Amino acid sequence: MTNSLFNKFFSGHERSVKAKKHILGSFLLKGISIAISLLLVPLTIDYLNPTKYGVWITLMSVITWFSFFDIGLGNGLRNKFSAAKAEGKDELARTYISTTYAIITIISVVLFVIFFIVNQFLDWGKILNTSTDIVELEKLVFIVFSVFCLQFIIKLINIVFVADQRPAMSSAINTVGSLISLIVVVVLLKTTQGSLLYLGASFSIINLIVPLLAGVWFFNTSYKKYKPSLKFVDFSHLKDLMSLGLRFFIMQGAALVVFMTDNIIITQISGPQDVTPYNIAFKYFGIITMVFTIITTPLWSAYTEAYVKKDYAWIRKITSKTFKLWMLVVVGLIGMLFLSEYAYQLWVGDKVSIPFSLSLVMAVWVMLTTSIMVFSNFLSGISKIKLSLWHSVFVSIVNIPLSIYFAKNLGMGSVGVMLASICCVLPRIVFQPIQYFKIMNGTAKGIWNK
Repeated sequence: MTNSLFNKFFSGHERSVKAKKHILGSFLLKGISIAISLLLVPLTIDYLNPTKYGVWITLMSVITWFSFFDIGLGNGLRNKFSAAKAEGKDELARTYISTTYAIITIISVVLFVIFFIVNQFLDWGKILNTSTDIVELEKLVFIVFSVFCLQFIIKLINIVFVADQRPAMSSAINTVGSLISLIVVVVLLKTTQGSLLYLGASFSIINLIVPLLAGVWFFNTSYKKYKPSLKFVDFSHLKDLMSLGLRFFIMQGAALVVFMTDNIIITQISGPQDVTPYNIAFKYFGIITMVFTIITTPLWSAYTEAYVKKDYAWIRKITSKTFKLWMLVVVGLIGMLFLSEYAYQLWVGDKVSIPFSLSLVMAVWVMLTTSIMVFSNFLSGISKIKLSLWHSVFVSIVNIPLSIYFAKNLGMGSVGVMLASICCVLPRIVFQPIQYFKIMNGTAKGIWNK
């Protein structure tokens, strides 16, 4: 019986079987990673305290903004590599990888030089709305950002794995990093007292070394034929990468506005202590997002390959299954919402209080964003993202003032910040399914087909 179920699960189209294997692998690895991240929250709060934890989370949000400066090249590489590999053009695929590494290296050096100059004039105490050991904070910011510039280059190996429909390999890198981080926090708890500098420096170096070793290993073994080389850097392909990459760049910018400005807005309006309950609720309901992402991530590059090969029947079948799975997400979110008070108590105890209204908007947010994934992976995989791009511009303009209005003027605090994000994503829930059906029915014209 067990063998029969196993064989049935791994039967079907070769593309589907490959996706299933990596979904299963990602589930196992992400399951470990989720467990570690859940353990890290109370341990890190114990080590720092709720206010310092809020400062740490906000700082990481600010640093993550700079990932925006890859100008969409990561996603451009993802689609171009997948298409080149599907057509058997391995040398072209290597050229895309080498050229992307070269451009990202140049961007990283420029970012570091600009940061080094500008950082001398920044008051991080005011930016993070804290008076906690400013000298330590300034050292932390310099270390974290310097290491981030290196990570910017090193972590491209994750893009290669995902583009090759092997997201489990990317998950493995992240899981190993998380496990080492957990060990480090336990050691810090026993040997030091609440140092943001020790915590931040340790996490940053871990998240640099693990993908670096993975990249060196795989580019000298199974990915040797795609190994980045100066000989294969060809800036004439920059247009191919950039024409697609720039559209993803704008969409990434909107995502950063939604995801990464929330913590800084809450910090400035309510103080860093309110970032902690917001982050805990986000992580709690984010478990559903992580699970759904594990399942849908391999589909992006699989859709690219299927579309190149005109396998429309497979696309329809997989999209239908993904939508049915999303309906289970809704049921799961309802259950998590009603159990949230007990879950928080079990997880972080009495250290932090999370209001039900915050849990409610978080559940709605996850429900909406996961519904978007049903169609966005297909549209991104086939590079039909112009409508999404214009929506991203709209979000970039509206989200911050709307968040401030709800949080400050209406006195809704962190609940208002999340409510603003919900309002901003609503249009995409309407137009993306319409665009998908138009493309699949061959009736997409004008902006619907761009």
